[in-house]
Amino acid sequence: MTLTKSKYYFEALDFYPYNLAECIEALNYALAYEPEDSDSLCLMGRIYSEQLKNYETAKQYFEEAMLCDIANLNVPQYYINCLLANEDYREAEKLINYSLKIKGIDKSNLWFYRALLSEKRGSLSNALKFLDKAAKYSYNAHSLDFIKSRKKFIKSKMPKKTKKSKETS
Repeated sequence: MTLTKSKYYFEALDFYPYNLAECIEALNYALAYEPEDSDSLCLMGRIYSEQLKNYETAKQYFEEAMLCDIANLNVPQYYINCLLANEDYREAEKLINYSLKIKGIDKSNLWFYRALLSEKRGSLSNALKFLDKAAKYSYNAHSLDFIKSRKKFIKSKMPKKTKKSKETS
C-alpha cells in the first residue's frame, strides 16, 4: 500500500456514503495507483451493491478484491451481503463456510449472515440456531442486543402452535 494510494483510499472511505461523487473520484485515484488493492476494490463493490443496487457489477469488484487478497477480513462480509441481496444463496453459503475458516474474521457477523440466509430460504428454526452461534461469538453488548432482537423478530414470524397440536404432541 503506497502512501499516495492510502491517502486517496482513506479520503474515499471518509466520503462514503455521504458524498459519492467525491468518494468515487478519490477511489479512482487510489485504484490508478494500485489497481489490485483489495480494500479499494471492496469499497467500489460496496458502492455498486449498497448505493446503486447493481449487484452483478458489485460482484465483479468483490471477486477481484478476493483474488487480490484472499485473507482480507473486510471483503467477505460485504460480498456476502451483496450475494444475499441478489438472492445468490448457494454462492453466499459457500462464501460463509469459507470465511468462517479465516483467522481473525468476525465470526458473529458471519453466523448472523448464515441465519439471514436460512431465514430467506424459509427455515426459521435453522435461523434461530445460527443466531445462537452468532451470540456465542459476540463480544460486545450492542451486537448481542441486536442478535437478541433478531431472534425475537424471527420467533414472531413462526406459526403459533394451537391447543390441538400441543395436545397431540
